[in-house]
Amino acid sequence: MAEARDLFKEFKVQSVSEFFRRNAAMLGYTGKVRSLTTIIHEAVTNSLDACEEAGILPYIRVEIEELGKEHYKVIVEDNGPGIPEDYIPHVFGKMLAGTKAHRNIQSRGQQGIGISGAVMFAQITSGKATRVITSTGTDIVEAWVKIDVQKNEGKIVKKIKHPNPKGWRGTRIELEVKDVKYVRSKQGVYWYLKLTAIANPHAHIELIEPDGKLIVFPRSSEEIPEPPVEMKPHPKGVMTDDVYTMAHRSKRSSVRRFLVSEFSRISDKKIDELIKYIAALRLIKSEERKEIREQLYERLARGEVDAVLKSFGRKWKKVVEQVTKIMEKPPEKLTWHEAEEIVEAFKLMKFLAPPTHGLRPIGEENIEKGLKAILRPEFVTAITRPPKVYAGGIPFQVEVGLAYGGHITSSEVLRYANRVPLLFDAGSCVITSAVRSIDWKRYRIDSFDTAPLVVLVNVISVHVPYTSTGKQSIADIDEIYNEIRLALMDAARKLAFYLGGKFRRLYQVKRRKTLEKYLPEIARALHILTGEPEEKIKEYFLNLIESKIEVEEVSEVEAEATEA
Repeated sequence: MAEARDLFKEFKVQSVSEFFRRNAAMLGYTGKVRSLTTIIHEAVTNSLDACEEAGILPYIRVEIEELGKEHYKVIVEDNGPGIPEDYIPHVFGKMLAGTKAHRNIQSRGQQGIGISGAVMFAQITSGKATRVITSTGTDIVEAWVKIDVQKNEGKIVKKIKHPNPKGWRGTRIELEVKDVKYVRSKQGVYWYLKLTAIANPHAHIELIEPDGKLIVFPRSSEEIPEPPVEMKPHPKGVMTDDVYTMAHRSKRSSVRRFLVSEFSRISDKKIDELIKYIAALRLIKSEERKEIREQLYERLARGEVDAVLKSFGRKWKKVVEQVTKIMEKPPEKLTWHEAEEIVEAFKLMKFLAPPTHGLRPIGEENIEKGLKAILRPEFVTAITRPPKVYAGGIPFQVEVGLAYGGHITSSEVLRYANRVPLLFDAGSCVITSAVRSIDWKRYRIDSFDTAPLVVLVNVISVHVPYTSTGKQSIADIDEIYNEIRLALMDAARKLAFYLGGKFRRLYQVKRRKTLEKYLPEIARALHILTGEPEEKIKEYFLNLIESKIEVEEVSEVEAEATEA
């Protein structure tokens, strides 16, 4: 039998970079087409976020240069604020590091893995360093970056500084990758950028394909979206570990001040209520009889905290004093058990819904502009639903756009999260299931699969519940599913009203032509019978037909408006 020490001779601690190097598929690097699209996705989302936070209208240029069979150079350049020289190795070479991952803020990227994952993929397929050219307006820094996967650190293998007489600002990255493929499919780079342009009408995007063809998606809006605002966590959306970790990092003087200042919807009055709930929970747990404990807990869940406390006689005041002392001690001394009590009380208390001022939707007008500019439909409409929350305290918002006819020849579902296109894993996404759940026949669409209809759905949140680190599918959460359905039905009613008018007009034109076809014979016969001129009889019947059709049109429009 082997000794335990012998078994552990191969024990090794691996870094985050080493883990993702061995499991690149978890980041979306699966398949030759998807891997190339994922690289573009990571670079472009960073560029858009940087430009918007700096208040700059984005100009993004993507170039794919073919170097050999399944071997490409990928270049992405933007006009953003640039990257300070000291941060270059961290931005491009360190996993789980960035300006977004630690903040409760709506952003395209959430994990701090994206662009460093792209650098790592380029490195493991080609062995080449990533070339970064950037400037914040002073000198231009040209650096070649590699990742030390053992240490999860970026290394600059070469660096050159250039003068910047024109004051250029921005970032250009060049990655050399192998085992990838450029194709013009609905999961490729071209389609990804096209969908990005629809949801970001304020961005100018250019693509140079491997054959040298230049494709331009010009901006259709000069309005820069307001930068997202960091939002404090809501008491209903936190776990024990969140409270414990935040408390030990806080610099506030007491647990009370920590809770009031670092959570939304918590005031001094709420802290006094929290103290009562924690005291009541302690007293209930001290009750020996199970049936009494259950009855008291049910009353507490109904909000009868004062009645529950008084049911324990005089000793409740002493327990309240003990809990009050917890609120006055330094937050770094908060124990795990005390944090657990706080979260348990949060679940029973009532709070106002979390503020949603930090969410930044595309907006109905901009959705319509994007769909019109890129798809050129005959009809377009958009709906932005009011913000809601899921998981008790995480705010989110749903937007829907419908484009019908025109240059559209088939049905398509365009899925987005925080304006970012989701091209893969559609089958496991809540957006797909919500779209498929709609009875489209109710809205004059006989078959969704064959209709010239494009459905755009954008889910925005400070924390989009992706199903994996690849960030291509949104989890099937009831609140999100229901909001998508409601938005789709609102938009579909507008489409049905438009189609009703279109079909009605076609019917009236056909009917008018049928009546006019027989009018010469009728006029001639009546002329013989009455002696009236044929032209006068024709004019009379034309006016009669027109007036009858107008009356019918008004009646049908009123009926459809009432139904809608």
